[in-house]
Amino acid sequence: MFKNNAAFSSFSVDDLAKANKFYSQTLGLKVTKEEMGHLVLHLDGGTETMIYPKGEDHVTANFTILNFLVEDIDSAVEQLSASGVKFEQYEGDLKTDEHGIFRGGPLMAWFKDPAGNILSIIQDE
Repeated sequence: MFKNNAAFSSFSVDDLAKANKFYSQTLGLKVTKEEMGHLVLHLDGGTETMIYPKGEDHVTANFTILNFLVEDIDSAVEQLSASGVKFEQYEGDLKTDEHGIFRGGPLMAWFKDPAGNILSIIQDE
């Protein structure tokens, strides 16, 4: 049914101004503010993701909402950490090292945006 239909993903935040600053300045993404009051992330390859304000009704996702491929995860973690990003520390099956990197499969590290949404970087092998 949707074979020839365009699609995009979206997620909510509690503070659009903080999200705009985080995604544009901290992560260095192209972000535009649209007339309807939402943001659009312009990702590599022409992909767009919408961020919409939810205010006090915002509930953070308990799963990863957006993944970024990187060439060198150690370098990416170092650069993002220098920009103030704090990486999550996990135990158990997804145990991360002291830098927040999971090394038990695809190299991955998770962090949160200002609204508490979980994002990840994955080393593109």
